[in-house]
Amino acid sequence: MRDHTYRGHRPRTLELPIADGILFPDLLPDELAREVSVPLRNHRDPYVGVTTDGTPVDGLYRLAETGLSHRKALDAATAYLDTLEPYQLPVARLRMDSPDWRLWTNALPVWTPKGLRLSRLTPQQREAALAVIEASLSADGYAAIRTAMKLNDALGDLIQTYRDSLGEYTYQFTIFGEPSAEEPWGWQFAGHHVDVHCVFVGSQLVLAPVFLGAEPSQAWEDGPYAGLSLFERETEGGLAMRRSLTEDQEDRFLMGHSLRIADLPPELAGPTGRQLSGAGQDNLVLPPEGISGKELSREQRQLLLELADVYIKRLPDGHAGLKRRQFEEHLGDTRFAWRGGHGDTSAFYYRIHSPVLLIEYDNESGIFLDNDEPERFHVHTITREPNGNDYGKNLLAQHYQRFHS
Repeated sequence: MRDHTYRGHRPRTLELPIADGILFPDLLPDELAREVSVPLRNHRDPYVGVTTDGTPVDGLYRLAETGLSHRKALDAATAYLDTLEPYQLPVARLRMDSPDWRLWTNALPVWTPKGLRLSRLTPQQREAALAVIEASLSADGYAAIRTAMKLNDALGDLIQTYRDSLGEYTYQFTIFGEPSAEEPWGWQFAGHHVDVHCVFVGSQLVLAPVFLGAEPSQAWEDGPYAGLSLFERETEGGLAMRRSLTEDQEDRFLMGHSLRIADLPPELAGPTGRQLSGAGQDNLVLPPEGISGKELSREQRQLLLELADVYIKRLPDGHAGLKRRQFEEHLGDTRFAWRGGHGDTSAFYYRIHSPVLLIEYDNESGIFLDNDEPERFHVHTITREPNGNDYGKNLLAQHYQRFHS
């Protein structure tokens, strides 16, 4: 019989009111209920985007012809919709302007999610849905999503409960708009530790917000997922960047030497960790923190570019190249911040905050495992397009003004 522990940590005893993958907030203590309901409360607020002062910077995103084709994604989406029964279509596909774009959580929803649940589709329908995601991303991007899904299943197998949330296919897939070569459309893939938003506007593609996480980020040595792991490059790239920085630079990038709960400000010590731009935070005001690209050496700037590339390269090749050039254009105004240690086993948090790309990486305390302190094996990451282009909002506004005014 398998020993249900992970690196000495046991499943945490939780008594959450969960049924069919939905968390019922009215059965939770008031403070916790309020915290888990943030996405539901905020998703209909007028959209602004993540900004440094409440006002988006103009001119960062330009509607343009890239010469890139989305034919594979379009064909895959059409093929997926063709597999569905008539009664499934109204749930599987929503309006392009639906507020449900912004209704997601990396934890457990306190609402009835839209879209179709992969675990309830036929094998043919499920493979067709996954084919849309695969056709939209790079091989690395798709592999990261599939690995996170499998690690979610491994977590369910480890703790032997909450299997309606902790499974490989316990995810909702939603098409927004009508898949088209001319008009905007996109998709959302949402569930525990995987929340991905992909928007096609003409020949442009926006992949944001993207939340990927894992607890644990590496499966144990036996069982069906032996050797499966995620976030090595995000982790090692962050450490390489941190270790390149000098003591003389610490006052400009270091927010704290430790991630131990006792060493953190109370607002950063809770179960949501250090990440500020997660679910429900589409209009976050995030003042600049950290050392700027202007203050980095050539070697340090290169390491920062390589770290950002790990996240950018989830996009298909041509789009990844465009995003990287856009990121480089604003490298001088990009900030890098760090909290925690940088030893071989230290837990840490880092943030890359560019005018056109926001990245957060955080090591977490246990939710389903009983480690009370953050550990390397529980990882949360998020990427956004600040200043108003999450969900492709800025490009969509330009498209509708140009072609539909």
